[in-house]
Amino acid sequence: MARPFKPDPKLTALEESGTANPHPQEVIDSAFAGSDFFDARDLVQVKYELLRRVRTEGRSIAESAVLFGVSRPTFYKAQAAFDRCGLVGLLPAKRGPHGAHKITAEVLRFIGNLRDQEGDLDAPSLAVRIRQQFGIEVHRRTIERALARSKKKRL
Repeated sequence: MARPFKPDPKLTALEESGTANPHPQEVIDSAFAGSDFFDARDLVQVKYELLRRVRTEGRSIAESAVLFGVSRPTFYKAQAAFDRCGLVGLLPAKRGPHGAHKITAEVLRFIGNLRDQEGDLDAPSLAVRIRQQFGIEVHRRTIERALARSKKKRL
């Protein structure tokens, strides 16, 4: 009988943090081959070592990009992020919208005015009124989160 598959805890942690290299097989640098320290699955480590090789060892960008399985534009982007923020700059940026983009300050004022005039309206009712006033579809959870954020700011 075969043993059940046991997931690799490091790979699981890399995937959960968004730092898993999507193409570890493309890292062909000799330091990563069979190393206990260097891990081609760790995208932050791969990018850092790529930058270090170019800066401290004087390797060419084109050669290093091939060895580390990235494009030259990826190298330049990593270099700029590292110069701007240090090691934290090599962490992947949060994907998707950054903050509420439909619930603008104007929409929040509108919600506040409605609640002042008509009492504590629920999120679905507010969504209907926002659609009527601004012509935008806003999910009830988006409204609930915006209201919770505005309450925190007032405290």
